[in-house]
Amino acid sequence: MNQIATSMTTFMTERPKLKYIFFGGKGGVGKTVMAGAAALWSAKQGRKTLLASTNPVHSLSNMFEQDVFGKPVVVCDEANCYAFEIDTRDTIERSKKEIREKINWFLKFADITTKADEFVESATMNPAFEESAMFENMMDLMFKDEYDFYVFDTAPTANARRLLGMSKVYGLWVEKMLKSREEAKSLRQMLSFSKKEEKDPLLDYLLGFKDRMRHAKELLTDDALTAFFFVTLPESLPIAVITRFINWFYEFGIPVGGVVVNGLIPKEEVGGDSAEFVRNRVKMQDEHMEEIWNIFQDRVRAIVPLFETEVKGEAMLNRLVTHLFK
Repeated sequence: MNQIATSMTTFMTERPKLKYIFFGGKGGVGKTVMAGAAALWSAKQGRKTLLASTNPVHSLSNMFEQDVFGKPVVVCDEANCYAFEIDTRDTIERSKKEIREKINWFLKFADITTKADEFVESATMNPAFEESAMFENMMDLMFKDEYDFYVFDTAPTANARRLLGMSKVYGLWVEKMLKSREEAKSLRQMLSFSKKEEKDPLLDYLLGFKDRMRHAKELLTDDALTAFFFVTLPESLPIAVITRFINWFYEFGIPVGGVVVNGLIPKEEVGGDSAEFVRNRVKMQDEHMEEIWNIFQDRVRAIVPLFETEVKGEAMLNRLVTHLFK
């Protein structure tokens, strides 16, 4: 008989240094409610906990039935539990200002009189610009280190992959930029009649940014500190999605904590007189549960039943905690 080898509770208690956990998966599988339950559980253990949404389409306020947009707010009357929907608008405007300054530095350094505005517009029209801003917000929260434990409700898996992968992408980009900057600086010194060493603010920024990305990568790839949990339904498409991405997370060095199965219909509530639709759904789920055990085996951490109502508000979240952390 298939059984959970290491439960969520055991996994967490065996890793006392664990500080950053992420929940991801295909859209609509229950990432947000699992993240909410995990944050509540952590807070009940006496840790000051922050649940932050890095999903551009936030849903924490709806789940908690209170406004948590733009600043951390205590939720579910749990003094240690804070929730926060990150507002990227301020970060985007701040990033635009910083980009304008850096481009102006570069243009001045290269003795080019063109204004920076056109370059800024091109840079900020990039579809990944919002993701970059979200990554910066996430890193700021982690670096400030104001909480004992952090839970991140991420965007659907493909977006989460890009988001968490940015530390590596940024690192490669900065290395190339530093090399180009050093070459430009050397050429400028050779062509200059002046021996005066000019301050290079852009180079200083790149060196600082390189250090920031190094630190981000250290945190995100430390299996004592970080774990990414995949949430799935007992259905073919969400299983296929996380099967495809789980290996990528391993290859990228992001520690995978395991898999949480959501929405399993309780068999004890299904009898011979149940509707054919329900019996067919149970049969389908049985087949997919076998697939889940075959693929993920001892990485399955919890199996959460399908509730008779949506998980919303304090009572339902606390009920979910008892199933996610048995």
